Amino acid sequence: MTGGALARVIARPAAGPADAPDRCDLCGVPAEDGHRHLYGTGRAEVLCACRACALLFTRETPEAAGEDHYLLIPTRRVRLPPVPTEGLGVPVGLAFFVPRAGGEVTAHYPSPAGATRWEVVPESWREVVDRCPPLRALVPEVEALLVNTARGRQDHWIVPVDDCYRLVALVRREWRGLSGGDRIRQAIEGFFADLAERGEDARR
Repeated sequence: MTGGALARVIARPAAGPADAPDRCDLCGVPAEDGHRHLYGTGRAEVLCACRACALLFTRETPEAAGEDHYLLIPTRRVRLPPVPTEGLGVPVGLAFFVPRAGGEVTAHYPSPAGATRWEVVPESWREVVDRCPPLRALVPEVEALLVNTARGRQDHWIVPVDDCYRLVALVRREWRGLSGGDRIRQAIEGFFADLAERGEDARR
């Protein structure tokens, strides 16, 4: 995802000014707190949507607009039992995996420079899904498997992709020095604590 509202957040300097109020990327009006996001498939971008514009995309089949099809990003957040991701080629403990409409899966991990991306080996992804059946219900393009196994954590979530890119922006903004420092650790812990408060737990 290289454009749109969340990409602008990610591109801001780490020590830059406070975020300006969000505006709807479709009609330009101020977007309400807690507003929804759309995913534009043509340009692979996440866009802010005011309540009125978001309602236009609540139908099962997305509307076409120019070269784009816009998909309303879901809001569900589900905590999963530990998912065996060792075979997915993740070099770090914090990463997310997005299934695509064509069947491929892209993996990303946040870094001080943004999100690093690579393609997951299809057979490896199928093995993970076989061992965690809830992943079969991931909505292509707009939901992701988010994993945090850093420092002994076992956080595995189904989340909307806009959550993933908020995490990318957070890492870029809070990283200090070569290793990130205590500030980034506390920020990531806060991010997952917020997920736990807002999401449902499938481990029970």
